[in-house]
Amino acid sequence: MECHRTTTEHTAYPVFYDVEPSEVRKQSGAVGEAFAKYEMEEAAGKWRVALKEAADLAGWELKNTADGHEAKVIQKIVEELSLVLRTISFNIDEKYAFGTDIPAQGYEELCRQVVRYAAGLPLTIRVLGSFLCGKNELEWIDALERLKTIPLNETLKKLELSYIALEEDYKEIFLNVACIMKGWRKDDAIKALESCGFYARNGLRVLQQKSLITIYKNYGYDHLGMHDHLEEMGRNIVRHSHPDKPHKHSRLWKVDEIEDTLANDLGSTKATKYIQVHRKKFSLPIFIKGLRKMKELRFLSVRGNCSIDLEFSIVGPDFPKALRYLHWDFYPFRSLPTTFQANNLVALEMANSRIVQLWEGGERKVLNKLRFLDLSSPVLSTFDLGLTPNLETLTLKDCYHLVELHMTAACLKLTSVNLEGSRLRTVDLGLAPNIEELILVGCEDLENLHLPGRCLNLRHLLLTKSKLRTLDIGLTPNLEKLNLKKSYCLEELHMANECQKLNELIITYSNLRTLDLGMTPNLEKLVLIECHKLVELHTPFGCLKKLVHVNLSGCLRFRRFEFNIKDYTSCSVDESLEVGPLAELYLCAESVKRCLLHPDNKLPKFQFFCDYKEDRPSLTRNLKRLFSVGMCACTNLETFSQSICGLQRLRKLVLQHSFVEVIKDLDQLESLEELILYYTKIKHLPDSILMLKRLKYLELYDCSLLEKLPEDIGQLECLQKLHLTDVKIIKHLPDSICMLKHLKYLELYDCLLLERLPEDLGQLECLEKLHLTDAKIIKHLPESICMLKRLKNLLLCGSLLEKLPEDLGQLECLEELDLHGCARLQDIPNSICEMKCLKHFFLYSCIRVEKLPDELGRLGCLEALYIHGTSISDLPQSIFLLKDLRIQGSRQLLQSCGFTPEIEAHEYIDETMCYARVPIMQEPIVK
Repeated sequence: MECHRTTTEHTAYPVFYDVEPSEVRKQSGAVGEAFAKYEMEEAAGKWRVALKEAADLAGWELKNTADGHEAKVIQKIVEELSLVLRTISFNIDEKYAFGTDIPAQGYEELCRQVVRYAAGLPLTIRVLGSFLCGKNELEWIDALERLKTIPLNETLKKLELSYIALEEDYKEIFLNVACIMKGWRKDDAIKALESCGFYARNGLRVLQQKSLITIYKNYGYDHLGMHDHLEEMGRNIVRHSHPDKPHKHSRLWKVDEIEDTLANDLGSTKATKYIQVHRKKFSLPIFIKGLRKMKELRFLSVRGNCSIDLEFSIVGPDFPKALRYLHWDFYPFRSLPTTFQANNLVALEMANSRIVQLWEGGERKVLNKLRFLDLSSPVLSTFDLGLTPNLETLTLKDCYHLVELHMTAACLKLTSVNLEGSRLRTVDLGLAPNIEELILVGCEDLENLHLPGRCLNLRHLLLTKSKLRTLDIGLTPNLEKLNLKKSYCLEELHMANECQKLNELIITYSNLRTLDLGMTPNLEKLVLIECHKLVELHTPFGCLKKLVHVNLSGCLRFRRFEFNIKDYTSCSVDESLEVGPLAELYLCAESVKRCLLHPDNKLPKFQFFCDYKEDRPSLTRNLKRLFSVGMCACTNLETFSQSICGLQRLRKLVLQHSFVEVIKDLDQLESLEELILYYTKIKHLPDSILMLKRLKYLELYDCSLLEKLPEDIGQLECLQKLHLTDVKIIKHLPDSICMLKHLKYLELYDCLLLERLPEDLGQLECLEKLHLTDAKIIKHLPESICMLKRLKNLLLCGSLLEKLPEDLGQLECLEELDLHGCARLQDIPNSICEMKCLKHFFLYSCIRVEKLPDELGRLGCLEALYIHGTSISDLPQSIFLLKDLRIQGSRQLLQSCGFTPEIEAHEYIDETMCYARVPIMQEPIVK
């Protein structure tokens, strides 16, 4: 902020993340609380000034931008700052470009159009600036319109200098990207360029280093990008020698030029080497006839679903023999013509084609140079790898009629095979020892898979929905991903003892009874879902140091088991500074009638829902303990307790449903901060809970059998929140609760038999929220409640209180007082008018309350008053001092006080309920 204030070279743009600018400006709310901790810091004064200045600047407020969607807000900030930076770039060059500062007033919008056209390219900005210097406004407008259709020659000439400095091969690669491959996936572009004889990887890297291309991510894949002006320059270079004679261009990409060249028999020249056509309909006869004359054509790409006349669906075109790369989406012919001399063909890609067999008439023509093959055709029934001895990549995807794949000779160069969706019953890749990726997704008829005994290069194996009963993956030291989803028939899986690089193993719906992971030190993700028969999981746990995610739902004794590395960003400041991120365990037990493994065992029987998060240091020890919990349904409660209490650095423990007692040795969980019980059958909490010196949150929900809390609960010196909901038979809170010096939240919901609150409740000096609902026996609050100087929220809904303490107004920090449904309450003490911070006052359904204090107007912060359902018939005159106060009450009451009531819009609200606001200029009504 100091740089922003003292120089013109720095500009600050604030981002208000989950905080309002007014809070930063006034330093109230969470901002104020944060500063309160650092009042003694020497720099605190400078911090306050800097934040106030920042709050006065234009920026972005999360909740008011893109509907609060964080990713969209970030994208908007990046886009807007990019435009700012491009404008700055323009300003830096303006003296060079215009010979002066920004042109005369009124040209600002025209300058922005120049910046947008240049898209931040400094060289383009300079050239445009020099060109526009000295021109009037109409000439600017005319020039900008012209640039939309006609390239600025001088700009392109200067951009061309970067191109001229390239080596010849890199020039060719640049022109291919500019004319044809912009927007392609990088892998596809490399394949096409290599097919044409280029060293593509190195060439693309050089072009990227020189900023002639960009690499961007889309749907998880790298794609080729190029600045519009560079694309324009590249295409202009191709057209330059013969601007009006497309048939003499080395590359053709415009449909009309391609059709004109082929239809007029102009393709006999040796100029054109690359053609890409992308349209839904073109004249196939013209295309076929013209291709015969394109003697030097090495690259042909037909993109998109082309609409073709059926009469041409049998005999294919006569492709030129120079072709190295042939890509044709939805190829409409049944085979390649025998006249095609494909001796130079390196890549053949015909996804979604109608090919039945590779060569017309079943001829066996060997493609010795073919490296990349995609014959994904729903009517292809057989393929012989003997025709492609040097093949590296084979894709036969969604070949629903493919029943035979022949490998009669070794395929030493084959590295990738994709047979997704085929109907093959047997896949034999025993003669492909260098396979790196094998995709057999959705091969529902597959019964036999033969892999080489030594698959030393295999990295990815995806095999789903097969009928395999046994899978032996052999020696696969480099295997990284093994996916066996929906392997319904799988009974045996044989893995090598050492899969040192395996990082992801997924098996679902299998019939495996045992699984031995062997040495898998890099395993990060282990998913075993609905493997109902799995009873043994063998692994040297010391090797699982990198596990990030485990899901054993439906396996062993776990109805659900999920483990995730805890998100470090979710840790509190205290955690990160003192003990690092800790573990969290959610454990839900459900009683079952019998254990399938031990049907006669008399021990209690449970199945568990388990969610577990933790950091890495204690991972393997804790996972081993949790796995031991789930081997069968029989539960020895003592052993179970030892397993859970042995979880090191457990921060949060949630127990739900069929637990009949809390784990006894809780004192061993030295790091436990949160203990939460839901719907348990627990009758009392163990005394060991008092030894939890870090416990901050104790929450009990619907523990209907719980009779009492430990008498010495006051020993929980760090406790900040005590929550009881539907603990229906508990009659009193221990007096020691008043010793909890850090307690901030005391929430007691539906504790129907609770008879009283401790008399010394006022000693809870940190208490901020006190909730007491539906307490049907308590009639009076302890007088000491008025000593709670930090109390902000007091909720006493549905209780049978008959009166409030007379000195309730001493609650100087109270912001919300909720008394709705207190049917026996009659009087509101006058002292509440001293509550300078009170914002919301709820009295609806307090049927015996007839009057509000006369000095209610002293509540200067009051924003909302709810009096519907009371017996109040008049409002104090002082209420008109509370400008813009929202009053909710009956129509009759509001009208009698001079207001114009409006009906509440919510469907669930009584139609007689209205509201009104005290007008800012309203004078008191004199009756």
